Amino acid sequence: MEKIADIQSQKFNWTQFVKMICAIAIPVALQNLLTTTGGMIDTMMISSLGETYVAAVGLCAQFSMLMFSCYWGFVGGGVLFFSQFWGAKDHKGIAKSYGVTTACMMVVACIFTILAVGFPHLVLKIYTDKIHIQEIGVDYVRIVGLAYIMQVLSVGMSSLLRATERVKIPLYASIASVFTNTFCNWLLIFGHWGFPALGVKGAAIATVISAAVNVLVILICATATKYPYLFMVKDFFKWNKEFIGLYVKKCFPIICNELLLGVGFMIINIVLGHQPEEAIAALAVFRTIEGLVIGFFAGFSSAASVLVGKEVGAGNTFTAYKRAIRIVYFCQATIGVLAAILLLLHGPLLKIMNLKGPAFEYGKGMVIIYSLACIIRMGNWTQNDTYRSAGDALFGTVLEIVFMFLMVLPSVLISNYVFHAPFLVVFAMCYVDEIIRYIIMQIHMYSGKWIKPVTPEGIEGLEEFKTHKHSL
Repeated sequence: MEKIADIQSQKFNWTQFVKMICAIAIPVALQNLLTTTGGMIDTMMISSLGETYVAAVGLCAQFSMLMFSCYWGFVGGGVLFFSQFWGAKDHKGIAKSYGVTTACMMVVACIFTILAVGFPHLVLKIYTDKIHIQEIGVDYVRIVGLAYIMQVLSVGMSSLLRATERVKIPLYASIASVFTNTFCNWLLIFGHWGFPALGVKGAAIATVISAAVNVLVILICATATKYPYLFMVKDFFKWNKEFIGLYVKKCFPIICNELLLGVGFMIINIVLGHQPEEAIAALAVFRTIEGLVIGFFAGFSSAASVLVGKEVGAGNTFTAYKRAIRIVYFCQATIGVLAAILLLLHGPLLKIMNLKGPAFEYGKGMVIIYSLACIIRMGNWTQNDTYRSAGDALFGTVLEIVFMFLMVLPSVLISNYVFHAPFLVVFAMCYVDEIIRYIIMQIHMYSGKWIKPVTPEGIEGLEEFKTHKHSL
């Protein structure tokens, strides 16, 4: 536990803080950037088949994003418990929270697998009215759906590893997965080394194989390093009514947040999916480029969750508060540099993806809009992830849902269907709420009311924080 006199006398150690951020953020960012780079290579390979194929696979990716929204609430809730139990050194608490998190995630994965494999035509009809795009997408999503369970399992394992500061294992798994995916794409899309040229079906098969490799490498590395928590099977299901009640209380707002946001983004994607074919192709390429920024940001998100949640769980509430405020600004400054680089390089990137003519112009406009908006957006996301890891799953949830359904969605729908605005104006409406939310989130950040521990040590530290917060 922290001593008030020591806290008051100490200056914040930025050098140590940045080192701790980098120790977590860099491996996570590298992992995500590798995955995004693999996605870009996929897009480049598929783009050689034509813009229609890029559009079809891009729409299938939107279905995967909906699945992400449905299970990510459990990941966010799980990380809250993983990081705080890690700080309190409660090993059985980590194991049982991982067990309930994984069980919930697997239910979501199975539902989406059934939809993708059993009802692919229905899935594609939701996202586009263009029959030729639907037919290509059906061939892809029916196969790639077989990867969903393995993909979701690897996300759950990676989240646990990151929350307990074992960030290199997911990185190694990602390296193996990306290289496997790229090599299998080269073999199966184009038919090299005697394999049949399967086009988008080959890309889907490559995704399934790489998902299996990802899970396998995580398990092998965890075994080799004697990492215990993935194998404490007997403790996974030692749930009682009190723990499940606490888990549901903390996770339910996050689950609602991700589900409702998923619905909101699905509606937006449906609107964007009914735009001209060149715009749909450009959007698919943009989503890949956007993944570069989000992948880099994910490193800061993980760092915020671990560095703040761990201290809250251990009862070091003042340290958690100081870290939380500074990591938001550090994240935004770094994302700002990345956005500037993206603005400088967006032309060559879009050309590498084989965008031409109107599709290139659409892509250029989207990258410019996003580069300006992402600095504020990532600040909002970092603050929300910080709140969640500290135990406050409600504030950011309410804010995101309210602004999505009262501001963002109406702006997108009205601009498109009432004013028949150009595609880029409709796209820009997706970011119309960010600045207002940022101001509100900052006020909440400085209030310290987001610190809500789930461990006995954290609860004791919170009482001291409330008494002496004015001394900071």
